[in-house]
This record gives sequence, C-alpha cells and structure tokens, in this order.
Amino acid sequence: MTVTLDDLRRSRSAVITRTEAAAALGVDPRTITTSIDNGTIPSVRLGRRVVIPREKFLALFADDLGAQGER
Repeated sequence: MTVTLDDLRRSRSAVITRTEAAAALGVDPRTITTSIDNGTIPSVRLGRRVVIPREKFLALFADDLGAQGER
C-alpha cells in the first residue's frame, strides 16, 4: 500500500488505520502499534479495532510542514 501524508490530508475519512499511518511515514506497522501503546500517536478503540483520528495524526506533523516550506 502506498499512502503519503498528502494523501491523508486530502482524505475525507475521519480515521486512518495503522497500516495507512505506517505507509505514510515509511515505517513498519509494528512501530505505529508501539507508538499507539505508549501514547505517542492518539487512537480510538472501536470494538476490537484500533483506529487513529486523521486530524490528530496529521497535527503531529504540522510543525514539520512549516519547516519544509521555508527551505
């Protein structure tokens, strides 16, 4: 699956999956799971499923966007 942060910004979905988050960041999905477990990445449990609120996830990288735009 190829997903970028730009794809997530354009999405209308309220939540993203661990797999989508991992693809956008170029990391293993287990890294996302670890970050959810330690509270670094916000998440919501829906029954047995764990999803990530899209806007809160993107907000984690808002400062990075400002720095890249100034280069």
